[in-house]
Amino acid sequence: MKIVFMGTPEFAVPSLRAIVQAGYGVAAVVTNPDEPQGRGLKVSPPPVKTAALELGLVVIQVESLKDPEFLRKLKEIAPDLVVVVAFRILPKEVFTIPRLGTFNLHSSLLPKYRGAAPINWAVVKGETETGITTFFLDEKMDTGKVILQKKTDIGENETAGELTARLSVIGAAGVVETIKLIESGSVELIDQDNSLATKAPKISKDDCTIEWNRPAKEVHDFIRGFSPEPGAFTFLNGKMLKIFRTRITHEKASLPAGTLKAEQRKLFAACADEFVEVVELQLEGKKRLDAPEFLRGTRVAVGTNLTRSRT
Repeated sequence: MKIVFMGTPEFAVPSLRAIVQAGYGVAAVVTNPDEPQGRGLKVSPPPVKTAALELGLVVIQVESLKDPEFLRKLKEIAPDLVVVVAFRILPKEVFTIPRLGTFNLHSSLLPKYRGAAPINWAVVKGETETGITTFFLDEKMDTGKVILQKKTDIGENETAGELTARLSVIGAAGVVETIKLIESGSVELIDQDNSLATKAPKISKDDCTIEWNRPAKEVHDFIRGFSPEPGAFTFLNGKMLKIFRTRITHEKASLPAGTLKAEQRKLFAACADEFVEVVELQLEGKKRLDAPEFLRGTRVAVGTNLTRSRT
């Protein structure tokens, strides 16, 4: 079977490696162009490109998926199957090229959390279970017929970053299993129930402001849902404060919501009902620290307020 793999970020790398390790022929890997990364804006290759070159695979980097030259190359390769993991929305003229179709790995149990950020929103919404879905692409995003699903629990303190790493491994196994089902002709397709669909849109900065007047459980889920990227934030004395990890204390809040207290080298923030312990945080212009390190360099008086803005 001749496969073309399409993907860009680190999440897609385990799937690419698993396909190769399973003995399947990857005729080409399609990924995004190199881009400036980090503070120094050094031009760097996407993780999938780096992995593909290590595996000795042909890499095609493309700006526009409707570029006639790209379409010509893809038709020339004549893949039996296209596998998509964390890439872009494919136009019909691309996903209809392979003889056996094009399938996508999505990091939720579809039809729940359709969209660009399913892992983040599942954690933010306090879900206790999620998983991966493979499905054949059609013209509407994340609506195609389901091939396979695998479930996993979400830990009560697990961050979106930690869940992403786990799902990338679970997803890699699911991708190989899906290829085997398609190859053997034993796929049993399942229609998605659109009435059960929920959305997981792309995250904007405005989505990440912490609302301290919510219950502690909701605040905790919100913070871990955006950890480590893009990072849930609040403001302390006019400076942005990103919070990456909290714990639920079950201690009734004796201060107004959004008020800090420090006790025994631990930092606590009041929510609508209870305190959360702030475990890991980063003040604007400073390094990411755990709470004891932060408190060594920053005095926090009881009653210090956290705010939604700098002023």
